[in-house]
Amino acid sequence: MGIRAFDPWAARIVHAMPLTSLKNSVIGIDAAYYLERIFTISREPLLSALGGWPLAYGLVVRKDLDDLQSAGFKAHFVFNGLDYGTEDDPFKSTNASSALIAKAFKLYEAENTTEAVKEFKAAGVPTSAALSEFLKKVLYDLKVEFTVAPYSALAQLAYYEKDPSQFIDAIYGPSELFLFGVDKLITKFALSYDVLEASEIGTSMKVSSFSLDNSAFSWMDRRECLEQLGNISPEIFIDACMLAGSNLMDTFPPFRNPQLFPTGYSIRDAVKLLMTHGPSVSGVCAQYQDDKKIKQLDYLDRYKRVMTGIKHHVIITKIGNVETLDTAHAPFDVHDCIGQRLPEELMYYLFRGMIRPRVLNWLTSGKINVTAPYAGGETQEYQKLVKEQLLPWRGQALCLLADSINRYYGKKEVTTRFWFDASIEQKLNLKDLLPSQKYALRSWHVSDQLIGERKDELEQSEGPGSSYLFGAIRSIASQSFVTKTLSTNDSKLLRTTREIVTNVIWRFLQLRQYVDGDHNLTTWGTFLVQILEKLGSSSSREQTEAAFLAVELLRLGIFNPSTVSPSYAGPSSYTTDVDRRNSMIVSWVASLGKIRHHAIGYSGPLNRQLLAFQSIVSEVRTSLRDLVEMSLVSLFLEGDADRHRKDWMDISLSLPFYEDTSCAVGILFKSYLDELSKMDDPTSESTRAEVKDKAQSWLKHGDFRGSFDDSLRLWDSVYDSVRSFDRLTGAKPLWDEVDQWLALRR
Repeated sequence: MGIRAFDPWAARIVHAMPLTSLKNSVIGIDAAYYLERIFTISREPLLSALGGWPLAYGLVVRKDLDDLQSAGFKAHFVFNGLDYGTEDDPFKSTNASSALIAKAFKLYEAENTTEAVKEFKAAGVPTSAALSEFLKKVLYDLKVEFTVAPYSALAQLAYYEKDPSQFIDAIYGPSELFLFGVDKLITKFALSYDVLEASEIGTSMKVSSFSLDNSAFSWMDRRECLEQLGNISPEIFIDACMLAGSNLMDTFPPFRNPQLFPTGYSIRDAVKLLMTHGPSVSGVCAQYQDDKKIKQLDYLDRYKRVMTGIKHHVIITKIGNVETLDTAHAPFDVHDCIGQRLPEELMYYLFRGMIRPRVLNWLTSGKINVTAPYAGGETQEYQKLVKEQLLPWRGQALCLLADSINRYYGKKEVTTRFWFDASIEQKLNLKDLLPSQKYALRSWHVSDQLIGERKDELEQSEGPGSSYLFGAIRSIASQSFVTKTLSTNDSKLLRTTREIVTNVIWRFLQLRQYVDGDHNLTTWGTFLVQILEKLGSSSSREQTEAAFLAVELLRLGIFNPSTVSPSYAGPSSYTTDVDRRNSMIVSWVASLGKIRHHAIGYSGPLNRQLLAFQSIVSEVRTSLRDLVEMSLVSLFLEGDADRHRKDWMDISLSLPFYEDTSCAVGILFKSYLDELSKMDDPTSESTRAEVKDKAQSWLKHGDFRGSFDDSLRLWDSVYDSVRSFDRLTGAKPLWDEVDQWLALRR
């Protein structure tokens, strides 16, 4: 992030002050900029080899914020909302990451682990969208305030600072904030730590201790930048920054030409270009009118659009109105430069973090870009999943949203493109899919009092950590309860968190056809209930969601030997294809669970085939979350719930499929089975005990046996239903073979 060629130049005029100078102030923090800093300081090198959320960063963020706020200031984070502007190649970064991961696995399988780790680390981290949800959860736990901008967090932060109410006293963020009229900017927090020697702490270890007195922050003044660049005007400065390039605007193509700028360019070069050929970008473009890349980019038109988007960006005001900056001078077609308008009520739900921007982006932009997963997604099965099998899910999510807002959106055409073949343009015409099921779903309007009558089969404790999904599914296994749900008074608003979350889950279950319009379990619903009964009422939220995902994967036909390319498997210690197949299917089920691990980066065995499977699981999980959130949005937009509330994040975190998990448990399970296969007597009790002890050494900072037992419990629960419902799944013969094989090795 930051204005290219500007930040290195500006380093000479950065000022430093003690961190304690910020005492009693409110600092607005650009969440994306903060995440970039955190992951630069402390990156988990194997994160891209596992998928899922980071293991350690929650603790890193907690420690960082504790240290920062010990200076006595209050932090307010602002996240980016809907996408704005255009992106030339939405597949470029993920294609590059998956290529690096493929290279890393080749090095890993060649036992060149040092170089492999470097490549895994270079491949990057989860998408900014996934990391944003991760950070929101951490901030919620820490009771640190945050909001989500309608579009750009930079514009929202600028509004917060400039509004007469002055919500914030200063901003920590990238230099692009200068383009939004911010005058002073905190660019860096320099936290200091003292290393305590053994004599001071009575141990042989060295421990670092935060030193507030020695900590500082760096800041820049835009007016000083103007002076140092030759007392230029603010307009020239902004245009020079635009030519230099940033996340908002492409770099002016001639600056990339080594013949014109053999040693690179600086912000002074941009100023000089404007003063010589301008003083406007139009004049500079006229000077280079024959440049092919300028023509290809349609650079001048893009510049005008970006500048309009900056001057009249969309923000949400202190009273909740969604407005453009400098509304009086905004052009009538400003939406062409930023994005199409959505109802203020919907934007407020985004603002409070109750929903994610993903499906809203699809609707406003008319585009869905399916990018490459970490493992590359080269198999026909994965491409079939994202291209064909999840298509109806996307249509349902879009229709639930479009059917509750302006009729204009009900006529939208949404185009899906895929990284593996950008020439494919899959059309979704919403007018052909509407009406949605919103009216059928509204029959789920069950009061908290009635839900409370089934409390033993609902969550034992309430809050974001509770397994509302488990309770909601188990409760409708009772016919007497189901009968009562059909005779509820839908004129009374749903008010409590439990009421809203549970009714949303029931609506979602009907969307996925686990219950019918009369609230009775379908055959798949009965299948799911049996799994949960086998797991037991003590099941964690993670185990319940893993079981649900297992059922969805069975319905999609994912649990078959051809799902993942054999080329992903790497070296094998198995003597037969049956053994290899059995170990993989068991490991797939194990991959659905969450590893028992301390808050520190993973260090252990890796497996590309299981990363490929995790990509499938992640895509399914995210698509299920889309349906859950649009069921929630429909409930609120249709007026079924009390809108005067403060528990927006409680609702979001209480709904299922919020967190993505890695394939670490599956890798450990498969590594255990692989190690057994090398032994002379792989099924003896002594051999199994020996390998389990050895397996713990692979997982330096986690609990192998606990994770192993969780996986077996999940396997037993799913297998029990597969065996009982053979006519539904057709998978019993295969699963019988695998279970008999596993029984000798568990």
